[in-house]
Amino acid sequence: MSFGISASSLFAVVTTAASCGAVNAMHDSFTPLGGLVPLANMGLGEVIFGGVGAGLYGMLMFVVLTVFIAGLMVGRTPEYLGKKIEAREVKLATIAILLPSACILLFSALSVVLPAGLASRANAGPHGLSEILYAFASAAGNNGSAFAGLGANTPFYNTALGIVMLISRYWLAIPALAIAGSLVSKKKVPAGAGTLPTHTPLFIAWLIGVIVIVGALSFIPALGLGPIVEHLMVFGR
Repeated sequence: MSFGISASSLFAVVTTAASCGAVNAMHDSFTPLGGLVPLANMGLGEVIFGGVGAGLYGMLMFVVLTVFIAGLMVGRTPEYLGKKIEAREVKLATIAILLPSACILLFSALSVVLPAGLASRANAGPHGLSEILYAFASAAGNNGSAFAGLGANTPFYNTALGIVMLISRYWLAIPALAIAGSLVSKKKVPAGAGTLPTHTPLFIAWLIGVIVIVGALSFIPALGLGPIVEHLMVFGR
């Protein structure tokens, strides 16, 4: 009501694509698909615009994974910045990418089966699930905004959200530093005919594709039970 649909929607998209918890409208009052977009932004882990520190190493984890996948697809040696990407780096990057998603989904699932989790909802059904998903996605994504429809100031949610924040934000520094240490210890390999260039538009397209596919495979089932089902219910389809 204060800023209008366009300004509120733009603010919501921008603030959830980075580590900014500021809002100019209550996301809980958005349409179902309007709430889906901020959820998807935070589920990708701050890599769209990037947050302070977390956005950078989150994107680098995706770069390592993309270099490995693209190298397998075209039969080229997976290298990044002149250093070979091997099984150790790929495993660490995979853990760093999948762990936040696992935390969001597992704790959301726990919240919808425990009375302490269900008691804080302002809405039942798919919208109530969206409120819970948003809370854990915001905690894991270092955002801080809320759907404003979930009473999160309870012992259960304070504890659960704190655990998700600890694992998804601080613990991820460990695999990131491990990858950095592993690459530093390797000798630099001169670029050759088999080196996959990482500064071309093609690699950028590969990187975006990997980010979208990983995010989609992780969250589409949960989003399907929340905002997507709610959208179909609202329009009677």
